[in-house]
Amino acid sequence: MNLPSLASSLAQLAFTALLLAGCATPPPSDPATLTALDRVLAGEHRAPENRARDAYRHPKETLEFFGIREDMTVVEVWPGAGWYTEILAPLLRDRGQLYAASLDGNSGDYAKNVVETYRGKLQLRPDLYGKVTLTTLAAPPAKNEIAPPGSADLVLTFRNLHNWMMFGWDKEALAAIHTALKPGGVLGMVGHRGNPKILQDPKAASGYVNEDYAIQVVESAGFKLVARSEINANPKDTKDYEKGVWTLPPGFADGDQPRYRQIGESDRFTLKFVKVGQ
Repeated sequence: MNLPSLASSLAQLAFTALLLAGCATPPPSDPATLTALDRVLAGEHRAPENRARDAYRHPKETLEFFGIREDMTVVEVWPGAGWYTEILAPLLRDRGQLYAASLDGNSGDYAKNVVETYRGKLQLRPDLYGKVTLTTLAAPPAKNEIAPPGSADLVLTFRNLHNWMMFGWDKEALAAIHTALKPGGVLGMVGHRGNPKILQDPKAASGYVNEDYAIQVVESAGFKLVARSEINANPKDTKDYEKGVWTLPPGFADGDQPRYRQIGESDRFTLKFVKVGQ
């Protein structure tokens, strides 16, 4: 084992020991990673429509909050069309590893189209995306291995918790994440934040999830909340639309109306958890 690898292993062991003692804080992103992240965000490979959403999704601040480093093993759960993959894959290409846990392409036409579109995107730029390892997060009773057990430093999920609640298998999805993470590994979660004055719909039909409810669900699956951020907050979001969160951009489920553009994308919680236990 070379010296950098030995140092990294010793740091992980020390962090795990602190975590078990109940006093650990995951290490922050290092300056080299943040410099590399700036280069990736400015890269010509990013689709213009994706770059335009940086104002709402705050990718640098979000990934820095989650403590990403370019030598990590990272799992992106349900990457959709690859908005974050455009950033994560080049960042991790040389020193890290990215797993993309997609929908089950055999579970229906929608899922098939999403997976085929995503695979097509990866194939267009093998120089950037050729090292991405594709896995699946599927409905129970499927045995989900989104990455080798205990291998991931960081699992990221962006606006997916409401989907798992809607399908009634949030416990299984979180169990798969827990299994993939190393002890003390980080789960970074962004979700559409609901109105805390309204009782949470367990199926999250509107797409919104109350922040405290989300924390309760995730912690019950073997995680501990260590930090929360307002990076992706939007106080203009009134959360009372007939067609749910998809009314706002980029969905415009009720039509592309000026008032929805003025609000912008949804109000979102940004939560950082660590895995507890083995």
